[in-house]
Amino acid sequence: MKSVPISALVRAICLLTLLSLSGCGYFQGQSSRDREESKWPEERLYSMAKDRLDSGTCSGAIEYYEKLQSRYPFGIYTQQSQLELAYCYYRTDDPATAQATLDRFIKLYPSHPHMAYAYFLRGLVNFGRGYGLADRYLPKDPSQRDPGASLQSFNDFSELIKQFPESIYVDDAQLRMRYLRNILSQHEVNVANFFMRRGAFVAAANRARYVVENYQQTPAMPEALILLAKSYKVLELNELADDALRVLEVNYPNHPGLAEVRETRVR
Repeated sequence: MKSVPISALVRAICLLTLLSLSGCGYFQGQSSRDREESKWPEERLYSMAKDRLDSGTCSGAIEYYEKLQSRYPFGIYTQQSQLELAYCYYRTDDPATAQATLDRFIKLYPSHPHMAYAYFLRGLVNFGRGYGLADRYLPKDPSQRDPGASLQSFNDFSELIKQFPESIYVDDAQLRMRYLRNILSQHEVNVANFFMRRGAFVAAANRARYVVENYQQTPAMPEALILLAKSYKVLELNELADDALRVLEVNYPNHPGLAEVRETRVR
């Protein structure tokens, strides 16, 4: 067997020793910080988290909020820190954790004085869901996205208004709900158009009728009436088609879709 030169062996031992010492120093430094912070009282942990939150450093605030929650789960700052932690998750693009934190807060502290804000924040979390990094640079029609988050956000804001009608967040919530109704109604129209193109006229009629019945006074309403009248006409449901066309004529007398409906042929 070939022998290893003494000089090479010495260099290897020295290198391993240096790596070992530097590693020990690193871990000792970390453990020293952890040991120091483990002695902090609840108030100091909350103060550190709040200072970072107020300075706009949500990622740093999360670290201390989470330590506060784990070490003092029943402390005097527990409830308020959960709400602020949820906000930090929201601001750092972690909607799933933000919603889970808010759901827990709402369940555990139903009489908390800031409960209206909790519902409002949950609405905001779902309001922003579905917007990936690409959407920030290549925005697309919101009605083309999965409507689940929009519907949940609408329900969150609706619950806020129902339970806290005098809240300072009501005006903002109502504006967002109006925007969400427009998105949800246009999504239904998009789906109805999809079914029409594929000859699924019953499904198209059902989607269009849902818009007419549930999303009145939205921009998608005239298109829904057109689709409803066209699908009924193709299905030879002439009375229903005439009813839809009549509503369209009364409410949108100059709409170009009127001629389109009249020219639609049965199968």
